[in-house]
Amino acid sequence: MESALLYSYFLRHPFISTDTRNIQPQSLYFALKGEKFNGNAFAAEALEKGASYAIIDEAYYQSDDRFLLVPDVLTALQDLARHHRSQLQIPVIGITGTNGKTTTKELIHAVLSQQFNTYATKGNLNNHIGVPLTLLSIPQQTKIAIIEMGANHVEEIAFLCAIAQPTHGLITNVGKAHLEGFGSFEGVKKAKGELYDYLAAHRGTLFLQYDNPLLRDMAATRRIDQVVTYGISTDNRLTGELIAASPLLEVTWSVSGVPASHTVHTQLTGSYNTENVLAAICIGQYFGLSAEKINQGISGYQPTNNRSQLTQTSNNTVIRDYYNANASSMAAALENLRVLKADKKVIVLGDMFELGEDSYEEHGKIVAEASSLGASRVLFVGKAFFHHRQPGAEFYETTEEAGEALRKQPVQGALVLLKASRGMAFEKLVDLL
Repeated sequence: MESALLYSYFLRHPFISTDTRNIQPQSLYFALKGEKFNGNAFAAEALEKGASYAIIDEAYYQSDDRFLLVPDVLTALQDLARHHRSQLQIPVIGITGTNGKTTTKELIHAVLSQQFNTYATKGNLNNHIGVPLTLLSIPQQTKIAIIEMGANHVEEIAFLCAIAQPTHGLITNVGKAHLEGFGSFEGVKKAKGELYDYLAAHRGTLFLQYDNPLLRDMAATRRIDQVVTYGISTDNRLTGELIAASPLLEVTWSVSGVPASHTVHTQLTGSYNTENVLAAICIGQYFGLSAEKINQGISGYQPTNNRSQLTQTSNNTVIRDYYNANASSMAAALENLRVLKADKKVIVLGDMFELGEDSYEEHGKIVAEASSLGASRVLFVGKAFFHHRQPGAEFYETTEEAGEALRKQPVQGALVLLKASRGMAFEKLVDLL
């Protein structure tokens, strides 16, 4: 079935379902496949639960004209999203990067929503399935869309750009993550740079953290017509500075050539978030928002996704930053803890996943760095950290073992950093702090 024909069905039923456990009435059900499931086998159930049509790729399951047969369901979903995107005459901001892309996306959304009907990727639906689903969910009245794009191998960002077709773009940073899939740090640079390649080829606008030498050099090797810079140095179009982080950030900012400066109070912790805040301010200013509206958007953003989220428990102040972790974000979190003022600091770190051959070395570096901070207590959790066990710190192979240690020896009156990859399930530790 051609994309244009499938699109005619989508226009009549503009809702997509992929899971029979939450079928939306009058939707199109796409029978996606996974390692342990075959969506085709649930197509009839999807129709019984209210879907109007089921898109399948196995003729065995086609029993009437409500089953639309295609060569491959995933490809059909991606092609439909690409076709739908081509019909949308709106700015689309593409975001990728090793760290901070979800927080930056949320901050940009908070800012632009002060003036425009804005739609952004929900959660982290940023892969080869999530990006198409996001594009197909964009409401008709949307004026600006923000699409987060993640990758764990080379050519994935290029593929997602071909679907999302960003008119504007931003790479937050490039660091050591998903090395198992990328093969090396050079692989990470090449993959993230595919967004720059797309913008260069399609005369897009790049928002560039010009003080980051790696990003600056990556942009310089491509012929991108429109580059809008932000950062700390006065060479940028948008210049900002962190003036307080105790522990919530306070940032001052100004626009090149304009004498007025502005100060914004955030609900974010972590000095590393300064760049994310400045990116959102830069984009808001580029799209014509007033300083007042920009600051309202930034100050009103409350992190709730275990990314740089500050929680006051009955016993401690907890920095919850365990949605994801890699070598660069772990180092940034530790550096932030180093500069924060607190009478008592406790560090609880969990394994970083997908580091491939570099895993042993990178976990060893973090053990050394965390141990040097002079915290009253340091806990390392996970099999990768356990390989580096040594006197002076606590090492546990599982989160459950760490939780038991916190029950036996409770932490009180401390500033606690919880940082780990999502798979370590550190949410289990919050109630113990």
